[in-house]
Amino acid sequence: MASRCVLMLVLFAMPPVPALGLQDEYNRCMEQEQHERDGRSVGVARACQPTVLELAHYVRFRLDPPNITCGNPSNKFCRLENEYMCGECDSSTPELSHPPSLMFDAEGYTTFWQSVTWQNNLRPFNINITLSWGKSVELTDDIVITFESHRPSTMILQKSMDHGRTWHTYQLYAKDCIKTFGMRSASVLNLSTNSSMKVICTEVYSSKFPSKEAQVVRYEVYKRLKLHSGPNQQDPATLYHSLETNRVLRNFLTLTDLRICLLEPAIWGDFVDQKNLNKYYYAISDVQIPGRCQCNLHANECKVGEDGILGCVCQHNTTGRDCKQCRTGVWSRGSYLPYPKGTANGCTECACDLFGSVRDHCDDSGQCRCKAGTTSPKCNQCETGFHWHRGCQR
Repeated sequence: MASRCVLMLVLFAMPPVPALGLQDEYNRCMEQEQHERDGRSVGVARACQPTVLELAHYVRFRLDPPNITCGNPSNKFCRLENEYMCGECDSSTPELSHPPSLMFDAEGYTTFWQSVTWQNNLRPFNINITLSWGKSVELTDDIVITFESHRPSTMILQKSMDHGRTWHTYQLYAKDCIKTFGMRSASVLNLSTNSSMKVICTEVYSSKFPSKEAQVVRYEVYKRLKLHSGPNQQDPATLYHSLETNRVLRNFLTLTDLRICLLEPAIWGDFVDQKNLNKYYYAISDVQIPGRCQCNLHANECKVGEDGILGCVCQHNTTGRDCKQCRTGVWSRGSYLPYPKGTANGCTECACDLFGSVRDHCDDSGQCRCKAGTTSPKCNQCETGFHWHRGCQR
């Protein structure tokens, strides 16, 4: 039985995004500038972020239940619109095999994953497909899921920001939103700047009588971003100002995991044909997730490590998979402002007092570890009853 897809209608947060075609924004971590007085060229740190990737090519995936893929043993499946048009899925024969890796391969729409059919007595017919990156990533455009089968009657798209410990809903999909989720059907076009992160239910991608030509399910990111791009929805400076000043917005498209919850396959009409259950199944040919590594504006490059997981190539004296720690000093996130080059921030030196501190190292708040009788963030002041002489003495 698949683990339950929990419905949580909450607001999210959003990342460094190259919306409006801004793929080259903030692409340099260091720039050479001429010194005002003597004209010397000096290096200046800048806010920076990696280029956009097809994140689906770097994902690790999990299906729940794990034995839900067709072909073991081989099984027959038929077309929804014609139960006499049938085929076979057999995992022991490459030409008839449809493993889940084919959702993310470079072949695109010519290969596909396919589930077992409803003939396998699954009640309910729920499948969770969990995609994990092992680090924070940021969406930069629409998520597009292309089905080889008819699109499902009911589906939920969810995300996690903490490696799957908690889940939040991005969007609901149903042929009848009120009956299925108790919500009216809505569109991104109904949203405003203040409601751009609202969870909506859409009936656009589900139908009582599905068409084989309609195979795409979309989560619209681009239109939501445009709502934060000024009155004409084309101003990148306004968008990046919003990203910088609104943490909820900045976090909206930040995630470590994405979950596709398939809750009911396409059904012709209102009722399931109990005599032909092998025409009900799920099949996905392609998943597109445009985005980039989240590096907190401290890296313009992201690479796959020896562990097979993406990691930022950190600069500005930062380290960690997301550039969220310091090699030395006190960490702070980079800033998009002033647009268009931003401010690096990064890690500032601890500057712990040589005599008052145990060593020149501080925690994330900038507090140094002080010797006995010494206090203050830099350990350069004495507690009551002590006096300063190359450190605090009684």
